[in-house]
Amino acid sequence: MKSSVVVFPGSNRERDMMYALETITGSKPTAVWHADRELPETDLVVLCGGFSYGDYLRTGAIAARGNIMPAVAKAADRGVRILGVCNGFQILCEAGLLPGVLMRNAALKFVCKHVDLEVANADTDFTRKYEAGQVWRCPVAHGDGNYFADSETLKRLEGEGRVGLRYARGTNPNGSLNDIAGILNERGNVFGLMPHPENMIEPLNGATDGRALFESVLEAVA
Repeated sequence: MKSSVVVFPGSNRERDMMYALETITGSKPTAVWHADRELPETDLVVLCGGFSYGDYLRTGAIAARGNIMPAVAKAADRGVRILGVCNGFQILCEAGLLPGVLMRNAALKFVCKHVDLEVANADTDFTRKYEAGQVWRCPVAHGDGNYFADSETLKRLEGEGRVGLRYARGTNPNGSLNDIAGILNERGNVFGLMPHPENMIEPLNGATDGRALFESVLEAVA
């Protein structure tokens, strides 16, 4: 599987993400600089975590208007899988590739801890290696992870099975509506989530529960 990781000024999880992708897929990802205007031939584009442009204006707002983003949008239109993690999720929402917005955490504090995630839909290209209803642990680290959308958008997301992951067992760290931790676009090839599965892929991380997300994409591409 060919994968690409987009790097913005202020990104700080690109090495973790590239390590996870190479470890699980066996193929070294390509780093793509934000100022580029084209993507290499790729099966998966990842927007990783960090603080792009220092989170100025709104988290992800400046990065969403970067030179590379029209190419990301075109790739999504072609059916290429797009994954946004943490700041990447924020960027996808700001770019209009996913609905809704990520606001300041309800407690107005940065959170860095483990949460429980429930697989709300196991029939997606990003969750197919999990079981529906499966609960797994994953770290979060964000100050703006409070997912919000209007009632009609929420109704559509829920009705169309586009909520992929939820915070479970009372571990919602940010106040996200409906305990939403990750959502998909209408076509199902763009997925954004706040937790960091790339930091839960080998025993040294304390668990390997995040591997299945990357293995799901690998299986979907194959």
